[in-house]
Amino acid sequence: MKKYMFCFLLFVAASAICLGIGFAITKDSVRPEEALPGATIETETVTEAQIVINQEEEEAEPVNAKSKEKYYLVSEDGYLLVLYQDKTTICLYTHMPITDFPEEERGKLMEGIWFSSMIEVFNYLESYTS
Repeated sequence: MKKYMFCFLLFVAASAICLGIGFAITKDSVRPEEALPGATIETETVTEAQIVINQEEEEAEPVNAKSKEKYYLVSEDGYLLVLYQDKTTICLYTHMPITDFPEEERGKLMEGIWFSSMIEVFNYLESYTS
């Protein structure tokens, strides 16, 4: 029994020494990444403030059938994109695969679905991802 306990303690001590040496060697070689001067980091999420801005803009404009449709949700390369009314400018990359949706909705998304506000887009996406 003493022999096994001695081997176990020797193993623990050798492991601790190896970990300590490995830490000491790599401690100085790992440097924190520094940002490039003048570089900006782009995010692909919409903040709550931006959603409110979209709502205020929509309420300020006159409501007619053509101006109500401002956002176009469409599938491209298997993922969903939100485009502005011109159908060329990307408003939001969702990173949501179309395979997460039922078959009948996939057909609609391939053609594209119009929404009058970003809130409606989020509500639609949330209803199929929750």
